[in-house]
Amino acid sequence: MTDGPLIVQSDKTLLLEVDHPMAGEARAAIAPFAELERSPEHVHTYRLTPLGLWNARAAGHDAEQVVDALVRYSRYAVPHALLVDVADTMDRYGRLQLVKHPSLGLVLVSLDRAVLEEVVRNKKIAPMLGQRIDVDTIAVHPSERGRLKQALLKIGWPAEDLAGYVDGEAHPISLHEDGWSLRDYQRQAVEMFWQGGSGVVVLPCGAGKTLVGAAAMAEASATTLILVTNTVAGRQWKRELIARTSLTDEEIGEYSGERKEIRPVTIATYQVMTTKRKGEYRHLELFDSRDWGLIVYDEVHLLPAPIFRLTADLQSRRRLGLTATLVREDGREGDVFSLIGPKRYDAPWKDIENQGWIAPADCTEVRVTLTDHERMTYATAEPEDRYRIAATARTKLPVIRNLVDRHPDEQVLVIGAYLEQLDDASAELDGAPLIQGSTTTRERERLYDAFRRGEQRVLVVSKVANFSIDLPEAAVAIQISGTFGSRQEEAQRLGRVLRPKHDGRQAHFYTVVARDTLDAEYAAHRQRFLAEQGYAYTIVDADDLLRPL
Repeated sequence: MTDGPLIVQSDKTLLLEVDHPMAGEARAAIAPFAELERSPEHVHTYRLTPLGLWNARAAGHDAEQVVDALVRYSRYAVPHALLVDVADTMDRYGRLQLVKHPSLGLVLVSLDRAVLEEVVRNKKIAPMLGQRIDVDTIAVHPSERGRLKQALLKIGWPAEDLAGYVDGEAHPISLHEDGWSLRDYQRQAVEMFWQGGSGVVVLPCGAGKTLVGAAAMAEASATTLILVTNTVAGRQWKRELIARTSLTDEEIGEYSGERKEIRPVTIATYQVMTTKRKGEYRHLELFDSRDWGLIVYDEVHLLPAPIFRLTADLQSRRRLGLTATLVREDGREGDVFSLIGPKRYDAPWKDIENQGWIAPADCTEVRVTLTDHERMTYATAEPEDRYRIAATARTKLPVIRNLVDRHPDEQVLVIGAYLEQLDDASAELDGAPLIQGSTTTRERERLYDAFRRGEQRVLVVSKVANFSIDLPEAAVAIQISGTFGSRQEEAQRLGRVLRPKHDGRQAHFYTVVARDTLDAEYAAHRQRFLAEQGYAYTIVDADDLLRPL
């Protein structure tokens, strides 16, 4: 037994004592292979998962390094069965390899003949395989490269993709670091991505993921397709690229519901790419419209299923995923791994906050008590209607007003999921402007600009503002309803207020929930992600809040 900072448990959880003098060393040693689950003040919990261990293998770490890190930093003897399981799991990665054969094209090569025989006999995988070249080699049609990787991951034999990438059409792009420079973690993220050729960079909202994308584009110096959540986010990307790189307005095209421009750098929305006409996705041909050298997926955790299907056909292109959280409510993290690529870089939110790159945040849950009439309406409602009834209770309106009044000198976002409730909140706040799905792009941009300049202090916004909207001076977010228990939404909404403030002010994130209802249950589930990132919620009673200031 040593006095290490780590406790390794047989259920594959790792407990890291944060205040231990060797905690920093241990964190750095386990970060490549262990997934951070919870990070409150004193003890951080990590978990060993097959996907995490395969991510580590993909990044060049072997089982010996993992075992050595666990043994070296563990306070107690590490369970032997766990060490064997780690070695066996990691050994599954790469026994099958996708490589380019000089004359036969793409082939699946086995380093373990028995594994290849198992795969050949799998009814779902066999149709993706071509001619048997020899006992260890099978031809694969290039169009099956992505789907085969997906299928192999699902049966626990993730293939190592060594087939390489095409450079695509060259296009000069350079960074203009005039008065600014890439932060160390941004530079490291780009280096890790480029070494692997494809994969995902995980950084908190406000930590400059767009700059990581711009630096990767400069590294590629090739035509680039950027996929974003909405038109406003796309135009922010364009403004940032023009300000930070050698690219000009004429070199950057917008491919959205409003415009269909295809240029050396083209920014397209997920929505237009997945629009169907007569049962067909008409715009997916954009993927083939140029010889793209790089494809950037902004907010990759939101990637729609049709984009996954197209990405399966794009495995010869370099692919960069950017996100604040790899949590997907649909559980398709494995598809991100196999189709976009492994996680190449991840920075804990609190680490970035401690460096001063994102604002410190104070999280508060305000619990309201429904009126007798509201409680009876909720109790007698159909189960599918109960969350909406609780989340949109009118009892919340005076609480929302009170919270806004508590921050008279701050810029405030009121965020919700139900339009009727947002209309009521706007009226309660003396007609504060409301941005929702039907708000035109021009009007959204006008209101966001007014908010950025400080001319508009309060905005009421629907979920259209969850993603990729840069409002640096937003210091207070009041969440009044959400998408059931979505953890990714919670992360994005907190992210709206994490941009560092010019005067170092703290950010405030309030969630207003109806006690004793599904609203409170879903809020607890949403908050789990932020607790994992080290943010603690204070719970207050709305009745105490409504007492005179």
